[in-house]
Amino acid sequence: MIEIQSRPVRNRTVEVPGSKSYTHRTLIISALSDGECEIDNGLDSEDTRLTRDALKQMGIEIHQHLSLWTIKGNCGRLKPSEIPIFLGNSGTSMRLLAAVAALGSGRYVLTGTPRMQSRPIQDLLDGLGQLDVHARSLNQSGCPPVEIEARSIQGGRVFLNCGASSQYLSALLLISPYTAKGMEIVITEGPVSKPYIDMTTDIMEQAGVRVERNGYERFCIDGRQAYRSGRFVVEPDVSQAGYFWAAAAVTGATVTVCNISMESRQGDIRLLDVLKAMGCWIDAGTKGISVTGGDLRAIEVDMGSMPDMVPTLAVVAAFAQGTTVITNIGQLKVKESDRLGSVVNELRKLGIEAGCDDTSMWITGGKPHDGLIDPHDDHRLAMSFAIAGLKTQGIRIQNEICVEKSFPDFWNVFESLFQ
Repeated sequence: MIEIQSRPVRNRTVEVPGSKSYTHRTLIISALSDGECEIDNGLDSEDTRLTRDALKQMGIEIHQHLSLWTIKGNCGRLKPSEIPIFLGNSGTSMRLLAAVAALGSGRYVLTGTPRMQSRPIQDLLDGLGQLDVHARSLNQSGCPPVEIEARSIQGGRVFLNCGASSQYLSALLLISPYTAKGMEIVITEGPVSKPYIDMTTDIMEQAGVRVERNGYERFCIDGRQAYRSGRFVVEPDVSQAGYFWAAAAVTGATVTVCNISMESRQGDIRLLDVLKAMGCWIDAGTKGISVTGGDLRAIEVDMGSMPDMVPTLAVVAAFAQGTTVITNIGQLKVKESDRLGSVVNELRKLGIEAGCDDTSMWITGGKPHDGLIDPHDDHRLAMSFAIAGLKTQGIRIQNEICVEKSFPDFWNVFESLFQ
């Protein structure tokens, strides 16, 4: 357990690590590529290590020194794995690698923690089934563990439901160049979290694979291709930057996060628009982006394109005047925790009036009091509620090490706000 010390926050400049989402995708593209790749500024965290180790289990040679990764691609050829591949509670790893396994040979079992075994994946398995891949939920729940029986994939047309996760689409996109006939993916519902799809196609095109698309409704990729090996640079993680911009918002300080551009493909960059609407000042300079806090006011906002920022926004809203309404966030119920219910419960512990239904959340700002926060083993809850401790004495957070899932150095960077 850690107790947050409420102290004045100085105007500070901080650095955050590389994007988790970009690191997962770049690792996979490098592993499937036609030669040796370098990944610079890759995120070294619990989740990305799970993806790394799974690829190594499939026969890919990977060497890592801090944030520099060297991967020897094998042109889409993967070795069988006789033992199950453990992916913890990394939903990104599970969904993307379930598709990657279909390029291999033989039987693969992908499994994870008890929470992972309640997170849905059936729509992706159905999509793989349309490609004649034997893919099934072993406990018939539509959730992991999953079994993939891999053989040569011909490709073709897939009708895919992305109402629960855009990662189903990203998974099929990533393997599509290695099919014999290519792939046409038609979206039947959704997709949610659209910026993550743009991120996937962006990295694919950096590696020489063109994606023809009609908005978010239809995607076509030629088969019999290989990703081009090379050097990839992972940009800083905007989701992690959001905690420090939120710190500025609630304290009135100015916090700059280095090396982030308003041109980022990461959808969470739009948190800056939300903070501006709440009364903050935003300054995008050559060295990074600064946020200065002001008198916070409540807003109503659709967060469907950046659901990972909802816990952060909810904590900021606890200090705003009025009732903030956050909509289009039903997918949060099946994240690392039930982020709808969990965030509301923890806000109520601090004396903040909050509620939710299946798709929305509302928070009435006030004056939070001290409390013991249970992050429900969810890294984003732990980091978000740390922000409340900057203004409220006596905020304690259980299981603070859960931040290692995405930001192992979070507490050191957080402490730098006071130095």
